[in-house]
Amino acid sequence: MTWWRKSVTPILKGETVMPAKNPRINIVVERPLYGVLSALAENDGVSMSTLARDLIREAITMREDAALADFAEERMRTFSQTTALTHQETWE
Repeated sequence: MTWWRKSVTPILKGETVMPAKNPRINIVVERPLYGVLSALAENDGVSMSTLARDLIREAITMREDAALADFAEERMRTFSQTTALTHQETWE
């Protein structure tokens, strides 16, 4: 039994985390990527953890934007003026 097991709190079905304000993750990166992250964090005056969090958040936003753009393109491709509702019909 490890030192933290007594204070582990279940948060999702079958998932546990150490007690902390925010959930934690642990990642493994190649040495060149570690070097770049370290240099960027030092240059920005932030921790590597903060930089990694911000980069992950940015990547998720970019993926969401791409998915929404694909959805919008599909809507535009299948749009038909003849079957579309008018403004008045929409609010009736």
